[in-house]
Amino acid sequence: MTTSTPRKRILTGDRPTGPLHIGHLAGSLRNRVALQHDYETFVLLADVQALTDNFENPQKVRGNVLEVALDYLAVGLDPDICTFVIQSQLPEIAELTVFYLNLVTVSHLRQNPTVKAEIMQKGYGESVPAGFFVYPVSQAADITAFGAHLVPVGEDQLPMIEQTREIVRRFNHLYAPVLTEPQALVGQTARLPGLDNGGKMSKSLNNAIFLSDSADTVARKVRGMYTDPGHLRAEDPGMVEGNPVFAYLDAFDPNHAGLEALKDHYRQGGLGDVKVKRHLTDVLEATLAPIRERRAEFARDMDSVRDVVRLGTLRGREVAAETMKAVREAMGLDYF
Repeated sequence: MTTSTPRKRILTGDRPTGPLHIGHLAGSLRNRVALQHDYETFVLLADVQALTDNFENPQKVRGNVLEVALDYLAVGLDPDICTFVIQSQLPEIAELTVFYLNLVTVSHLRQNPTVKAEIMQKGYGESVPAGFFVYPVSQAADITAFGAHLVPVGEDQLPMIEQTREIVRRFNHLYAPVLTEPQALVGQTARLPGLDNGGKMSKSLNNAIFLSDSADTVARKVRGMYTDPGHLRAEDPGMVEGNPVFAYLDAFDPNHAGLEALKDHYRQGGLGDVKVKRHLTDVLEATLAPIRERRAEFARDMDSVRDVVRLGTLRGREVAAETMKAVREAMGLDYF
């Protein structure tokens, strides 16, 4: 008798602080949809992590959990083969976080490039909440609770995965080799800039096109996008590099040969920003219209969406409990 080899696992997810945007689609969501058939996929609705900088407004986080779940379903994550899990409903993650905090120094956390950048962006200075400061450790608990082999991330999140790998190696060396050391999977699309070109696309910076935006809203946002400030007239040569309009076209235009011709025309002059933006609007609408339609269809039966998340969370607890059993045994904490 032959036995099938268990599929490797993926852990991925998002903070439910608002609707997801096309930066998420380009950077991770399309990857998740493609990989869900080959890996056992757990998708975390990271409400605990969201509270690290939204603790004064928990209703914002609660209100967006199902909204983000709707976005997942709309882009094509299949609840029959993916498991959607609400982070706060797994006390095992909190327990793992406490154990892992003993394996990390304050100095090392302070030097984490992702944490440093986010502390600066949020203007915390020395007033950074402790929960926010240690969230890389909580993220390590998320990943290892599910025994994830692979974690799809943007390039800016690579230090977080390396932090997890260090914790896993230290734990396995000190106690017993029971934790899985994950690998990062970086998407092919670079991080998309915001509409204002002032940094990455972000819900909090209000410089994003959301998956749930109407066609009119998308068109309006594209019309207002930053382009090349030196491209004042259509006949002027324009810069493609550093131009958000072309960054979005790189991510979403399926006609690569046509896009290269468009870039050459823009560089040479004779192509106005209005025409390029109209083309981008058409490309984005072709991408977003089916997502928008599926989202509206799922939203008509929110009880079913709640059931997807509830059942997924119960399945997530089963997996995390298995991990905790092995961790407690490794640490000698299996008293009864």
